[in-house]
Amino acid sequence: MKRRKTILLSGLAVLVAAYLCCLPRDLFRGVPYATVVEDASGELLGARIAADGQWRFPPCDSIPKRYETALIQFEDRRFRYHPGVDPAAIARAIVQNLRAGRVESGGSTLTMQVIRLSRGKKRTLWQKAVEAVLATRLELRCTKDEILALYASHAPYGGNVVGLEAAAWRYYGRPAESLSWGEAATLAVLPNAPSSIHPGKRREALLEKRNRLLKRLLDHGDIDGTTYELSIGEPLPDAPHPLPSVAPHLVAGAPDGVRTRTTVRMDLQQAAEAVADRWSDALAKGGVADLAAVIFDIHTGRPVVYIGNASPGRQRPGSQVDIVRSPRSTGSILKPFLFAAALQEGTVLPRTLLPDVPVNINGFSPQNFDLQFYGAVPAAEALARSLNVPAVHLLREYGVPRFHELLRSLGMTTLPHDAAHYGLSLILGGGEGTLYEITSAYMTLARTCIGLEEDSPIRDRVAIWHTFEALKEVNRPDEIDYRLISSVRKAAWKTGTSYGFRDAWAVGVTPDWAVGVWTGNAGGQGVPGLTGARTAGPVLFELLGLLPEDGEWFPEPAPGEGIMAEVCPSSGYLKGPHCDGSETILLPKNALRSASCPYHREIEGKSAFVLPPAMEWYYKPHHPEYRSPAGTPDALEFIYPEAGSTVYMPRQLDGSSPGIILQVAHRDPGATVWWHLDKDYLGETKLVHKMGVTPTPGRHTVTVVDADGRIASVRFTVSE
Repeated sequence: MKRRKTILLSGLAVLVAAYLCCLPRDLFRGVPYATVVEDASGELLGARIAADGQWRFPPCDSIPKRYETALIQFEDRRFRYHPGVDPAAIARAIVQNLRAGRVESGGSTLTMQVIRLSRGKKRTLWQKAVEAVLATRLELRCTKDEILALYASHAPYGGNVVGLEAAAWRYYGRPAESLSWGEAATLAVLPNAPSSIHPGKRREALLEKRNRLLKRLLDHGDIDGTTYELSIGEPLPDAPHPLPSVAPHLVAGAPDGVRTRTTVRMDLQQAAEAVADRWSDALAKGGVADLAAVIFDIHTGRPVVYIGNASPGRQRPGSQVDIVRSPRSTGSILKPFLFAAALQEGTVLPRTLLPDVPVNINGFSPQNFDLQFYGAVPAAEALARSLNVPAVHLLREYGVPRFHELLRSLGMTTLPHDAAHYGLSLILGGGEGTLYEITSAYMTLARTCIGLEEDSPIRDRVAIWHTFEALKEVNRPDEIDYRLISSVRKAAWKTGTSYGFRDAWAVGVTPDWAVGVWTGNAGGQGVPGLTGARTAGPVLFELLGLLPEDGEWFPEPAPGEGIMAEVCPSSGYLKGPHCDGSETILLPKNALRSASCPYHREIEGKSAFVLPPAMEWYYKPHHPEYRSPAGTPDALEFIYPEAGSTVYMPRQLDGSSPGIILQVAHRDPGATVWWHLDKDYLGETKLVHKMGVTPTPGRHTVTVVDADGRIASVRFTVSE
C-alpha cells in the first residue's frame, strides 16, 4: 500500500512537473515581425514587411477597448471568467455539430486560439485536447489582458495581414485606437474565417457577420441605438491602404523586426519634408538631384526631423541613398570648430589679423573662393566670409593633429586615417563627414553655450559665444539684415562647398534648434554653381522658419566666465607697448597665452601700424587708408617660395616642366629688384616682382636685392 502510494505520488509529481513545463517560455519564438518605426509620440512613421512576407507588427501590450469588447462578444463571452477552457462552449459546440451533421463550431476559447496560433498544427480532436491543456497553463502564466494582446498580435486578418495593428493600418489607414465601433466589429469577426471571408472576398457574408455582432453589442448594452445605426451604415474597406511613408530613409535604417520609437516629431517632419521636396524638385532642374536635412532640438539633444533624401518618389539614381548618414567631403563646414578651439586655447583672439597671402606648403596651394587675396583679415571676419587661406594659416598654427583629435572628440567617426593623411587640407574638405554628425557637433556647441552640455571638448562658453557672434554675420541668402528688422530670426550659420562643386552644405544653430542641409548628387557628380550659399542656405532658412522659437539669442557670458583684457583695435592682438589705442573685451580664459600686437612699432619716435611686406602688398588695394611709414626697415619679403619649403615641379604632357614662379613683395611699388638663384644672376623686375625659373632637383637659395642694398633670401628644395 505504501509503495502504491509512493508510485501514485511520484506519478502525480511527474504529471504536475510536465504540466508546469509544457508551455514554451516564448510562445511565438522564431516568428518574424515587421519593422515598425514610430515618432516621439507613438505615431507610425513607416514600416517594412516581415521576412516571411507578412504584415505582422511586433506584439502589442494592450488592445483598444472597443476592439476588446467586440472581440469578446463575438468569440468568447465568458473569457473573463473561465480558466482557459469553457465547458459550456464545448457542450454547445457538440450539440450544434451533431444537429448540423458537420463541424460548425469548435468551442475554442480565445486562450485556446492563442495556443493554436502559436503551434500552427493541423486541427484534430487530439490537437484540440492538447490546446485545452496548454490553454489552462497559459492562464496561470498570463493575465487576461496579456492573453488578449497575444491574440490581437497574431490573429490572421486576410491576405498577408496578421495582427490587429497591421489590419487597422492596411484596411483603414489609421491606428487601432482610432477605429470606430463598426470598424472594430469588422476586425473582430475577420479572424474567424480570414481565408474565406475578408474585405476582398465574399463581402456580403462579411458584412452580415459584422452587423450581427453589432446587434449583439446593442442588445448587450455596449453601444446605444444611435451608434448602432451609424455603425451598420459604415461601408466595408476596399483595397488595402499603403502604410505611412514618413521619414522613409530613417525607417529603412531601423533595426529589423522590432518596434523603434524615435525622437522625430511628426508635425515638424511632415512640414520639413514638404519644404525639402519642393526645393529638391526645383534644384533637380539644374542638375542637383538630391537634398538631405536634419534638425536637432537643442534642449533634448535629439533629432526631431530626419530627411535622408528629399523627394524619394522622384525616379533617379541614388534616391534611396540616406545622405544624412553618408560620408561626404566637408568643404568649409568645419571652420567654426577650428575658430572656437583656437579661441579656447588662446591661439588667436576674435579679431586677430590672419595672413591672407599666397602660400604653397609642400605643393598645397589653397585659394579663396573668389581667387583673391586680402593680405590680412580679422579672424572673425575670415570665418564669416569663409576665406580659405586664413583658415589654413590658423590650422597650421593650431596644429593638424590637435584639430583632427578635436573633430573625433566632437563625434565625427568618418576620419579613420591619422592626421598626417589629411594635412592642412582637412579644414577645406580634405576629410569626409556626415550631415548627422556635423550638425550634431554644431548642436553640441550650442548646448554648451547655454549650459546644457559639460563634456564638449570645446567647453569655453566665451569662445563659443564669439564664434556664434561671427557666424551671425554670415550673409543670408535672402539678404535680410537682422539688425534692421527685429522680427527676423537670428542664426549662427555656416556654408561649405566641396572641391568640384560636388557637395553643398549649410548648418545653422539658434538657442533652440540645430539645422543641417546638404545638396548635391548622391553619385558624386559635380554641378557648376553648386554652392552652400546658393542651394543649401535658402533651404536652411526656410526650415528654420517652420520651427517655434522663444526669440532669445545666445546670452553673453558673464565677466567671471572669461577675462577682461585690452586688445589692439587695429590688429586684434593683445595690446602691445606701441599700440596707440585699445579696447577692453571679454575673452576666453586662455587669451593671455596669445601674443601682443606685432604690427605696431615705434618709427622715428611715433607709433606706426606696419604689416609685413607680403601682407601689405595684398592688403593695400582693399584698404586705401593704409599707409606704411617711410623708413620701415623690412621692405622685402618673399611670397613664394616659403623658407624651408619643398617645391614640386609641374610637368606637361610631353614630360617637360614649365618651371616655377618666384615672387617677392616690396613696400615701394616703384622699386627695382635684382634676382639671384644660388650663384647665378636671373635678372631684374619692377612694379610686379615675379621671376620664372626652372631649377634642378635639390636644395637652392634665391636672393633678391633692391637699390638701397636691402636683401631677402630663402632656401627651398626642389623635389623630383
